[in-house]
Amino acid sequence: MAVKSAHRVLEIFELLSKNKSGLSIADISKKLDIPQSSTSNLIKTLYNSGYVARDEAKKYVLGVRLIQLGSVAMESFDISAVAKPILQELVKEVQETAFLAIRAQNEVVYILKIDSNRSVNTTAQPGYHRPLYDTGLGKAFLASMNKREQHEILSNIKLTPVTEHTITDRNVLIRQLEQFKRQGYAVDDEESEYGLYCIATTISTVDKNIEAAISISGLKARIVSNKETIVGHLFDAANEISRKLGGK
Repeated sequence: MAVKSAHRVLEIFELLSKNKSGLSIADISKKLDIPQSSTSNLIKTLYNSGYVARDEAKKYVLGVRLIQLGSVAMESFDISAVAKPILQELVKEVQETAFLAIRAQNEVVYILKIDSNRSVNTTAQPGYHRPLYDTGLGKAFLASMNKREQHEILSNIKLTPVTEHTITDRNVLIRQLEQFKRQGYAVDDEESEYGLYCIATTISTVDKNIEAAISISGLKARIVSNKETIVGHLFDAANEISRKLGGK
């Protein structure tokens, strides 16, 4: 790749990182003063390689490939390093699986998983990504947003059912998110995987460009029967991580 093209790619990444709702090719071309034909060719290459993603409105956002490339460095990533011992202690207390994730545009990207001795099989692993609407972590992010940002994101997400319990009605989801915002945590009730129940809450970071959340996940019957205790421990862990990250 020529130096000029490489520089333009970096400019595109920087621009998209500041426009979480996505931009069209015409928008990118205009904002960066790059010919639209050149912009189209660069975006096509980045899209085919997974470095950018496209929503239903043909707007482009940063792709999860960028997150996956950084998976090797995740252990040294400040949030992961700070959260790991706290989540390990949380797992000892509640005897269920804990996750740490960050938000990457319209997706949740898992960066840390701590298993318990009762862990159940789940598709979620570090580097794994999911849309925001069907996981506890994703809904915790959505619930923490202001109304404008939440509306923009939900307008560009197709609520495709993953299980029969997945919420596919936007109005129902919005009402649920309002409840989650009031109570301070979100849940996933078999919405992304059958038999699993997840409780999640966001954490505060000193870098406001990084949005992170933690969760506890396990068999529905176990989680629900011990929900109040789990929520208390989850809040304690989130507050401790936030304090150590300078978030609050």
